[in-house]
Amino acid sequence: MTAQKDRPWLIRTYAGHSTAQASNALYRGNLAKGQTGLSVAFDLPTQTGYDSDHELARGEVGKVGVPVAHLGDMRTLFDQIPLEQMNTSMTINATAPWLLALYIAVAEEQGADISLLQGTVQNDLIKEYLSRGTYICPPKPSLKMIADVAEYCYTHVPKWNPMNVCSYHLQEAGATPEQELAFALATATAVLDALKPRVPAEDFPALVGRISFFVNAGIRFVTEMCKMRAFVDLWDEICAERYGVEDPKYRRFRYGVQVNSLGLTEQQPENNVYRILIEMLAVTLSKNARARAVQLPAWNEALGLPRPWDQQWSMRMQQIMAFETDLLEYGDLFDGNPVVAAKVDALKDGALAELANLESMGGTIAAIDYMKGRLVESNADRVNGIEKGETVVVGVNRFTTTEPSPLMDADGGIMMVDEAVEAEQIARLNDWRSLRDADAVASSLDALRRAAEKGENIMPPSIAAAKAGVTTGEWAGIMRAVHGEYRGPTGVSRNPSNKTDGLDEIRQAVDAASDRLGRRLKFLVGKPGLDGHSNGAEQIAFRARDCGMDIAYEGIRLTPEEIVSAAKAGEVHVIGLSILSGSHVPLIQEVMTRLRAENMDHIPVAVGGIIPEEDAEKLRSFGVAKVYTPKDFELNRIMMDIVHLVDPKPVAAE
Repeated sequence: MTAQKDRPWLIRTYAGHSTAQASNALYRGNLAKGQTGLSVAFDLPTQTGYDSDHELARGEVGKVGVPVAHLGDMRTLFDQIPLEQMNTSMTINATAPWLLALYIAVAEEQGADISLLQGTVQNDLIKEYLSRGTYICPPKPSLKMIADVAEYCYTHVPKWNPMNVCSYHLQEAGATPEQELAFALATATAVLDALKPRVPAEDFPALVGRISFFVNAGIRFVTEMCKMRAFVDLWDEICAERYGVEDPKYRRFRYGVQVNSLGLTEQQPENNVYRILIEMLAVTLSKNARARAVQLPAWNEALGLPRPWDQQWSMRMQQIMAFETDLLEYGDLFDGNPVVAAKVDALKDGALAELANLESMGGTIAAIDYMKGRLVESNADRVNGIEKGETVVVGVNRFTTTEPSPLMDADGGIMMVDEAVEAEQIARLNDWRSLRDADAVASSLDALRRAAEKGENIMPPSIAAAKAGVTTGEWAGIMRAVHGEYRGPTGVSRNPSNKTDGLDEIRQAVDAASDRLGRRLKFLVGKPGLDGHSNGAEQIAFRARDCGMDIAYEGIRLTPEEIVSAAKAGEVHVIGLSILSGSHVPLIQEVMTRLRAENMDHIPVAVGGIIPEEDAEKLRSFGVAKVYTPKDFELNRIMMDIVHLVDPKPVAAE
């Protein structure tokens, strides 16, 4: 038993929605309930560098997080929250330099000592190309911006974590534990390699010590706990051997965690409470690999946006573990355990082999296409396992008989964002623009552009721009103008895989339909709006291709106009649209309107996403033929539906 009880990890709730004012009230309420750190969720326009009135922002404002378009929004977001005393995690990547600049500007307005600020910006662009999709610029300038933030923080905000290497979304995209270890560690080394020439050699170990990680923990909690111990060992070895860091304090694997949202089910959603608790064990039980900050999803996140009470329930789970149990009174429970040691060694061996493979390709930047393809394949294996019943998911493919859940009340058990939020946010944005000093804005943007063009650190001019009243879209517009935009790999090739077992009946149906059509059945899979969660779309395209369809899938972030144009140019037979951000109603309505205007409304449209039944009825009223939600996990049934939408004759014959 330890002489003194360990301090609990930081207890966070990932939160933000609607408006800065509403999110501020939520933060202050959660802090009053015992939350010990903030974890800010930004909406997709903020994450991808668009103002709330941009065409691509339509339907996305305030949906998956809080819109922050300028200093005024950031000021409102942290009203009455003393930033000098707070530990704030901001889940932001492509616009991380900008959001940190706004945060610093607000802290200075509060009179804070900037050197005392504590927190994290995620700032991991490599995983955005692989799994989350909120990137803006190409990899090399993005890596340079990550280094800019790290260099600036090392000098001016030394307690701040300038980068959170994020393996969370890698697992959500299907990564095996070995892939999650290897891809995350390779990302960290790419960042440190870029940073090393920018600071004096004697200061580099301290900078290494500021790199942190954000990790996922899935339901196989023994494997996940061993994965965390493998992370600790491998990071220590990399810091010592690759970078010569001698002080063990700077080699410590420091990580925060959110447990797996991918495994949360729409069916019997109350079961998710147990899943979340079990997954938390993986990152808290082992003292030597314990998370420094934990945020848990809510039981109903497969249904939609959780309410404050749902978030409180997840917070209480952490507090019971930290304060009621005796977990923090003991040393590591697994040291010397031969089963754990063997599993850790196996995970390390697998990760080291993959790391060597990535190194031989020239590192993560050179290997982005390879890693994306591997993730899509691994996710296909995961989906196949569930579909075939080889991987049991309680309430989904086994033990499906259930009583109605009393947790599902009249509002559907979730919080709905008022559609008026977007117009109100745009009105505030226009007011902000009209009241600022236009000359000061233009001057600060010129300075930002010059710094970016010369390869200088963009943090000082970004902070100056924040104070001058520049908006998120204007800041990102400079980055786009200087560095260009980027479209990441989809991970879905046009060639069938070797995963076609059990598809004979569907392949025959596709062949028959294609014969009647006079050419190969063509299926367009599209992602309208800013939602970068592409896993579902990728798996639909992957399976459709293996079923013999001619697929058209160009990846994420398309406007309705671009989707309809692609459908027209490609002469497609059926359209499948995937949206997980909650913006399905306005975006799908616009797609259907544009199809009618082009006399293409005979093309059947299927839609997938986290879609409440009330919204599903609206989509059907627009002319959508099929609506799928997370409960529709049988991809082969969806594939047959697609065939029948295009060629209903076999159905009539049956």
